[in-house]
Amino acid sequence: MITRTRLAAGACALLAALTAGIAFPASAAAGEPTGEDAPKVNLVLDVSGSMRTRDIDGGTRMAAAKQAFNEVLDATPEEVRLGIRTLGADYPGDDRKTGCKDTAQLYPVGPLDRTEAKTAVATLAPTGWTPIGPALLEAADDLDGGDGSKRIVLISDGEDTCAPLDPCEVAREIAAKGIGLTIDTLGLVPNAKMRQQLSCIAEATGGTYTSVEHTDELTDKVNQLVDRAADPVVTPVATEGADACAKAPTLKSGLYTDREEFGKQRWYRVDVLPGQELRASVSVGADRTVNPSYGVLLRAVTVHGREIVRGEAAGNGRTDVLSTGLRYPKPELDDADTDKPAAETVCLQVTNSFSVASGVKTTPGLPLELTVDVVDGPGDSDDVASFGLGRGWWLLGVLVLIGFVAGLLWGWLSRWRLAVWRTN
Repeated sequence: MITRTRLAAGACALLAALTAGIAFPASAAAGEPTGEDAPKVNLVLDVSGSMRTRDIDGGTRMAAAKQAFNEVLDATPEEVRLGIRTLGADYPGDDRKTGCKDTAQLYPVGPLDRTEAKTAVATLAPTGWTPIGPALLEAADDLDGGDGSKRIVLISDGEDTCAPLDPCEVAREIAAKGIGLTIDTLGLVPNAKMRQQLSCIAEATGGTYTSVEHTDELTDKVNQLVDRAADPVVTPVATEGADACAKAPTLKSGLYTDREEFGKQRWYRVDVLPGQELRASVSVGADRTVNPSYGVLLRAVTVHGREIVRGEAAGNGRTDVLSTGLRYPKPELDDADTDKPAAETVCLQVTNSFSVASGVKTTPGLPLELTVDVVDGPGDSDDVASFGLGRGWWLLGVLVLIGFVAGLLWGWLSRWRLAVWRTN
């Protein structure tokens, strides 16, 4: 059985791994999200003068942002603590020093009063500079405290105008604090330079970058990111794969993180009992700029090296996470096979073909997340039966039989009626 899927299992945990920039510890470290506290989201909106430009669905960029915010505020889950910060909203002058301090918390991070938040957004008008770096620093402070997930969603239509405080370096500084904060960026009608800067910010913390050219796209993406913050946070377990199956750690069902060097492989072992099914998925994160054309391969092989099943995924462009998975059902033993070993050791091999340009650091390796799930196989499952069709197989058989009998009866009745009609 060969599967090619882009699995999203454990995505939140992988993004946390990218944020930390190092392999996960065996237990949650100080500042790492545990999911016990309410998730927090800070929406950071660019209100600089360029937001007056009319190139989104016939209206201004500011109008598109306001409409999206109103819809997002209506859809925000009750458990999310949401805030709104602005940059470039208050100072209209030419003094760079003053303009680069122009960031303010429009609505504090906390329980959401939708009417109050919408009223605050309605007052905004495109005004000044684009101090992205200072705004990110302040936005991170707004989210301080608590063990729940923390996310900044930055929406901008231009690159930072306050260098040398490079916003990409600011994002790396935030990631280095290990507070489990992810920054997602959205570029309104982006150019190449802005796209590069916003991508760098997102990559530094394990977030995502999205270019937006329509109001509905902006609304949908912000909604997705806010909803993602409300997803349960899973704390993975650090493990260290080996360069050969014989040396590999034996894993049970769970979520694991590791680091894998560019173009290398990592091995892990899983014990599968007769009648069980092994489901495994792997995600490798590109936490730095990588070359086009890359792939991830996950293989299940026997201890003797025979391939059982594989899953693979490939891409040719910028990506944040590349994932694939596989499934391997181990048949139930017959009574005559009771003398055979009770469990089979399956070796999982993870290989990547990522590469980087000259000058880009290759150490530490790429963050890797491995999900292992060993469950009752098709033979014993409540929802799976013959031929993999589940209990619906029996219903299908009954329906086919009924249809066949009904067809015979209808044909016999039609022929009888035709005979009677001819006789008369």
